[in-house]
Amino acid sequence: MFRRILFVCIGNICRSPMAEIVMRDALRRDDLTVTSAGLQALAGHPIDPVAAELMRERGLDPDAHRARQLTPALLAEADLVLVMERAHHARILREAPQASGKVLQLGKWRGDLDIPDPYRQQRPAFEHVLGLIDDCVAGWTPYIR
Repeated sequence: MFRRILFVCIGNICRSPMAEIVMRDALRRDDLTVTSAGLQALAGHPIDPVAAELMRERGLDPDAHRARQLTPALLAEADLVLVMERAHHARILREAPQASGKVLQLGKWRGDLDIPDPYRQQRPAFEHVLGLIDDCVAGWTPYIR
């Protein structure tokens, strides 16, 4: 059973925090910790303003998020690590092979779909990415509930 889920992207200000917030809202379990981190995090930065706006429009609060760097300790603590792209998966396995059994793509149940990075793009790119995240989170929820 998964009790600690960690989402990973590059900067930890767009994709992984949106996925974290969406998954937490989808599952609503008190015994589950859902967090996120970045491979090259913009540590201390809040969620991207466009991503924050999309979360608020859903009635979800993104304001507590602060980007943080992925560390060996965060990997060790997590029961499941969900990455946005194949390249993220490969990098984690190269740098932390001991985590190999718990690192999977968020898009695993959607043909190992990569979630593109909307960083520095316009709102339609963020909306597209959020739609992919919604679909992929829905694919994971039966396995996590």
